[in-house]
Amino acid sequence: MPKIKTHKATAKRFSVTKTEKVIHRKPGQDHFNARESGQTKRTKRRDLTASTAFERTIRTVMPYN
Repeated sequence: MPKIKTHKATAKRFSVTKTEKVIHRKPGQDHFNARESGQTKRTKRRDLTASTAFERTIRTVMPYN
């Protein structure tokens, strides 16, 4: 059985923790952040856990992470 290729774009955006949670950064942090409110800026700093429905898709394209 050959190895499955990892989808590199997904691997750059998501990571799997030791307790098997899939986490990702909140999108929209690169630019245009000066107009955001302080509350929005603070919430963009946190990592989010992927939803359980989406988590299955992420795990199939990242088989070795």
